[in-house]
Amino acid sequence: EVRLTGAHRFCLIAAARFKMHRLQSIAARSLMAGALEPCPALAAPVPGRRTNRAGLRRYNASGAPAAAVAAARNGKAREKTLTMETLNPQVKAVEYAVRGPIVIKAGEIERILQEGGKKPFTEVIKANIGDAHAMGQQPITFLRQVVALCTFPELLDSPSFPEDAKRRAQRILQGCGGRSLGSYSASQGVDCIRQDIAAYIEQRDQGVPSNWENIFLTTGASDGIVSILRLLVSGEGRARTGVMIPIPQYPLYSAAIAELGAVQVNYYLDEDNCWALDVHELHRAYQAAKQHCQPRVLCIINPGNPTGQVQSKKCIEDVLHFAYEENLFVMADEVYQENVYAPDCEFHSFKKVLYEMGPEYFNSVELASFHSTSKGYTGECGFRGGFMEIVNLDPEVKAQLVKLLSVRLCPPVAGQAAMDVIVNPPQPDEPSFAQFHKEKASVLGALADKAKLTEQILSAVPGIKCNPVQGAMYAFPQIFIPPRAVEEAKALGMQPDMLYCLRLLEETGICVVPGSGFGQREGTYHFRMTILPSPEKLKVLLEKVRDFHIKFLKENSALEEPQCRVQA
Repeated sequence: EVRLTGAHRFCLIAAARFKMHRLQSIAARSLMAGALEPCPALAAPVPGRRTNRAGLRRYNASGAPAAAVAAARNGKAREKTLTMETLNPQVKAVEYAVRGPIVIKAGEIERILQEGGKKPFTEVIKANIGDAHAMGQQPITFLRQVVALCTFPELLDSPSFPEDAKRRAQRILQGCGGRSLGSYSASQGVDCIRQDIAAYIEQRDQGVPSNWENIFLTTGASDGIVSILRLLVSGEGRARTGVMIPIPQYPLYSAAIAELGAVQVNYYLDEDNCWALDVHELHRAYQAAKQHCQPRVLCIINPGNPTGQVQSKKCIEDVLHFAYEENLFVMADEVYQENVYAPDCEFHSFKKVLYEMGPEYFNSVELASFHSTSKGYTGECGFRGGFMEIVNLDPEVKAQLVKLLSVRLCPPVAGQAAMDVIVNPPQPDEPSFAQFHKEKASVLGALADKAKLTEQILSAVPGIKCNPVQGAMYAFPQIFIPPRAVEEAKALGMQPDMLYCLRLLEETGICVVPGSGFGQREGTYHFRMTILPSPEKLKVLLEKVRDFHIKFLKENSALEEPQCRVQA
């Protein structure tokens, strides 16, 4: 007789458990086939453990493999816990047109072309999303140098990198745990980067004070926007939070509102006045919404996405006065602040205008403003860098925000480093300034030229009306769709502009987004396209859109010539 010590018994049990874990799936498959023979490896009894004749442990009813085998023999499959019936209904309500059905179809067509399939075109031109580098824009050298130095500090000894890039990298690394970009930062972000952002805001706003402790680094601007909305959404029934958003809008807002179960309150931009924001429309939307919810949030996108307008200072003053009177929290999406092309337009930050309205406004209106690495002249979408500045937030609520952000630990530290370069670029007395300034001016100059080209070509097409692209990265032209095509779309269960964009994709390879995914006035139809492709490719794209639209009108006209009008 062999006596087992406690340690020996523990080892035997652990070994048996390990074998059971490895062979469990094999045994289950064999049982279902009715082919399991007693296995010596499984037959040895484990002291203190009940086993069946084959040496297999029988689990209780809460999860026994034997029960699953019996169910399989009886033809009964285990029901899934997560189905469309049990799925969170707020998730089902989320829609995001920018990567919706059109883009999925474009991916399918790309695969067909790659596999040698034939289409009436040789490539898919994706004009659906503001992804600058995917469209061929080159990175800003200085930004990539600083991030490369932060990522691989051994390069700090290389003579190939300029000293101003090295100084910035060393400062960022000093703020990182273990002097490594691979460490977590504080949930609010690296302190020295937050300080640089505050200094940038003060310079941008010509001396308006900025407290770095009110700066929060985010995973792109989207992360900050959703985080603030999470704080604001509360109440039930008529007390549920209403969120006022512009129509047309960037679908992040409608998607976040749906996911959080808030109430979407639409206010319409004035298309006939270059998509201006009319404060009378804000009052109309607010009063109508009060019948079924409690409007508490006002969202502004300036410069506009998808509409490309740049709001005037007077307009911003009117908006802030309205928010002050109605006690609304203002969310200013300003990620395109560098993207202003029209010579008679200028970017005005909501914070600067609020400050200039006097202490009564500046010390009371709650404001969150957002910026990102993804847009501007850098177009660094993949770094997922961004920040938000919070003004007049209740100190206890601010502590709750820090708690909420702590759940996701921290935003990508490489993205934070990229954001630092944007707010702390080379100065005129530094060695990298000349190249940096040349690259920045080249990007913004090319975008301005492409904005003008887009408006000129589209506006000359019968049945298309395109407002000037004053800023941002998109055009949002209104398109005339003949009644026959409208009826066809309804019969197919889709929006008319979705039908239009699908046909455009299938016949030309051009991928744009239907205006219905952004919101539009009833009876009007649009699509959004980015102006990011190279000038040569953009001209081809616009000419293809022109030719397709004229063909589309002719094919869908009745016996008489179509009335190629868009609504004024």
